[in-house]
Amino acid sequence: MTPGHIIFIPGALLVGMFLGFIFGARAARNQFDLQQKREAERAAARAARAARRTEPADKA
Repeated sequence: MTPGHIIFIPGALLVGMFLGFIFGARAARNQFDLQQKREAERAAARAARAARRTEPADKA
């Protein structure tokens, strides 16, 4: 094993961990935002359904 391996292998591992952390954090943040958006849409749909149920039924 050459001295280059002693520097290159840990360096490659560090770069890989750094990139994995950056891309993983971004993916987790996007997933969280998408989940919050879906929850907001579901809550709005529930509120709309509840409002329709409480409206008096006009029979004309």
